[in-house]
Amino acid sequence: MLRSFLFAPGDSARKLDKAMGVGADAIIADLEDSIAPEGKETARRVTAEFLQTARGAAGRPRLFVRINGLATGFADADLDGVMAAGPDGIVLPKAVGGVDVQHLGAKLAVREAEFGLEDGGTAIIALSTETARSLFALGGLPGASHRLKGISWGGEDLSVEVGAQTNRLEDGTYTDPYRLARSLTLFGAAAADVDAIDAVYINFRNEAGLAAECAAARRDGFVAKMAIHPAQVPVINEAFTPSSDMIAHARAVVAAFAAAPGAGVVGLEGEMLDRPHLARAERILARSGN
Repeated sequence: MLRSFLFAPGDSARKLDKAMGVGADAIIADLEDSIAPEGKETARRVTAEFLQTARGAAGRPRLFVRINGLATGFADADLDGVMAAGPDGIVLPKAVGGVDVQHLGAKLAVREAEFGLEDGGTAIIALSTETARSLFALGGLPGASHRLKGISWGGEDLSVEVGAQTNRLEDGTYTDPYRLARSLTLFGAAAADVDAIDAVYINFRNEAGLAAECAAARRDGFVAKMAIHPAQVPVINEAFTPSSDMIAHARAVVAAFAAAPGAGVVGLEGEMLDRPHLARAERILARSGN
């Protein structure tokens, strides 16, 4: 169960090593926004060295690398620099629908063969709302690639592109354009049958604000969230871990349907439940490992 994805700059061995010990389910070594153009080569080298060491750690988190976008001219060098070290997955920024995911998949297949890695073993997470074009291409993600495991979103690059003064209201919630982008990400992930991963919360000192945003995301259907600071990881993990009450209720729903084979509707605790309730309960139990 991947609940928390922690970004760490790919040029800092110290921060990458620290990220290993904070309880994140996945680490994203960043070669994109946190790295200046003149530092890209150093970041690739540091990230590759980190991956080579971290892969052998017992009970380690999943190891991802955020490369630069396909249109930047940096992506191929990023992949050449890190794929030999065998990351678990690649995070693709500014992904424009299924075409970009397929394009990245082809690049990964070549490098898996070249470096003796498992064919198809490198996952893809698409950051799919960072440009205006990408919003209109979400419908192309279903069926694009078996590598696609998650879809996330981001409001910072998008707000710059459209010329917004801010993407949040005074109470910290998103303005309507970015609420739409978030919602489309959720629906796109559901259509593609992959994980919906909520965006980062940039005010890393505001734990209450982070917790509230996590609760809203979990309520709406997101199953994980990205983090920009180690202190955010425990809050995110708690929010996206099914509670004991949720697990108990899900077990009761599954048991009620099991006791009535072939039934489309069952009664439980004064409520009438139908098959979508069963599917929700099964999903909760699957994510909790029950």
